[in-house]
Amino acid sequence: MALNVVLIGPPGAGKGTQAERLAARLNVPRISTGDLLREAVTQGTPLGSLVRAVMARGELVGDGLMVDLVRERLGRADAAAGFVLDGFPRTVAQAEALEGLVAGRGPLTVVEILVPEDELVRRLGTRLVCGACGVNAAPGTGPEGRCGKCGGALVQRADDSAEVVRERLGVFARTVRPVAEYYRSRAVHHEVDGTGTPDGVSAALARVVAEAAR
Repeated sequence: MALNVVLIGPPGAGKGTQAERLAARLNVPRISTGDLLREAVTQGTPLGSLVRAVMARGELVGDGLMVDLVRERLGRADAAAGFVLDGFPRTVAQAEALEGLVAGRGPLTVVEILVPEDELVRRLGTRLVCGACGVNAAPGTGPEGRCGKCGGALVQRADDSAEVVRERLGVFARTVRPVAEYYRSRAVHHEVDGTGTPDGVSAALARVVAEAAR
């Protein structure tokens, strides 16, 4: 049976790190819409330029583009046995579209990572990412460190400035929280406390997914 997992949570909840760990554990691809969008940006196409401007403002890319990106990615051979989605769905319309995208692929498991807002602001204000590949640095890594994936220099994301962080959390409150509400009334929805150590959160996620697959 395919293991189809969606991780939901606000910016700073650790979705990227946990999605990567969980995907490796399940031997399925981690599908990050953030990565897909960054690819479009680095290609320098007109669409990529538009995506760059939208992301720099801390806004969300439109539903149509996101659904098309995910549809194409789920159609690749490596996703046949399942996937871990990071960053999608971000709106109720995307959640509704996802039901059609996974039809016939097996059940969906949705895990919401819960972190208080004060902790999110603290995390985002100190977060570093690789300037070359965009991967988040391990928690506690200083600006003198290097990317654990490619060795690139670490920088603060443009959308992690204090002003944009507040805007991003506001966007989350207006759009992504309704997605959590959409799933909460369904048996597919589960919650994990995201305030623990990365290893502790990983273990909790693994337990939830294993139980859901039974």
